[in-house]
Amino acid sequence: MPRIGLIAGNRRFPIIVANEARKRGYSVIAVGIKGETKRALGSLVRKIYWLNLNELSRLLEVFQSERVKEVVFAGQVSPRQLFRPNLRNSREIRDLLDSLEDKRANTIFGAIAKRLEEAGMHVLDSTFLLGDFMPKEGVLTHNQPRFSDWEDIYLGMNVAKDIAYLDIGQTVAIKDKAIVAVEALEGTDNLIRRAGRIARKGVIIIKVSKPAQDMRFDVPVVGLGTIAHLVQSHAAGLAIEAGKTLFIDKEPAIKLADKRDLFIVAV
Repeated sequence: MPRIGLIAGNRRFPIIVANEARKRGYSVIAVGIKGETKRALGSLVRKIYWLNLNELSRLLEVFQSERVKEVVFAGQVSPRQLFRPNLRNSREIRDLLDSLEDKRANTIFGAIAKRLEEAGMHVLDSTFLLGDFMPKEGVLTHNQPRFSDWEDIYLGMNVAKDIAYLDIGQTVAIKDKAIVAVEALEGTDNLIRRAGRIARKGVIIIKVSKPAQDMRFDVPVVGLGTIAHLVQSHAAGLAIEAGKTLFIDKEPAIKLADKRDLFIVAV
């Protein structure tokens, strides 16, 4: 049975990866992050180790002791972790962070991936099992965008790509050709809430990949929770990048969007 290591962050992405890996006959050795990773992951993997974020050397030891040669990252880690004393007080993590030119997600994950590869492991594309979860181009809901919505969508896509190129965020909110909000460290859900407060209703959320997206980590993800936040913020719809965005719980999410007169498009 082929063996794979899973570095699991928060939310449901790691659970979906573990489930798909198991279906395909992989034996999954997972490392869960205390305070981030869902406990339910443990029932889907052969073995799980629970580590704190400041235990980088322990992460390497786990995979080496389990004879893991291939590793996949799945799920995010709250950016707020960067500012917590227990992380900054770790000599190993402090040295790692201080060696970086910046503290962007790709830079940090890239440095960890480099450590893994130096230890003889290969870091896989995080979506290599999840082709069915990445929608192709088209309107996914019965609800259709209006002509003016399409104008906002294409403008928003261009702006979102510029923001993503700078690695500030991967999501923008737009309404009537005005950029209402740009994602930063707070994440997409908080961006949606903020845009709803500013625009009141009718905002469109645009989520894209980075122009040079490293598919090993930090892949854009939307799901049922995203749509629920759109509903609460009285948004008009959601546009994602076709073929490069993971859509978790797609069927119930689309059903909710249609029920609440939201559109979802993959562009």
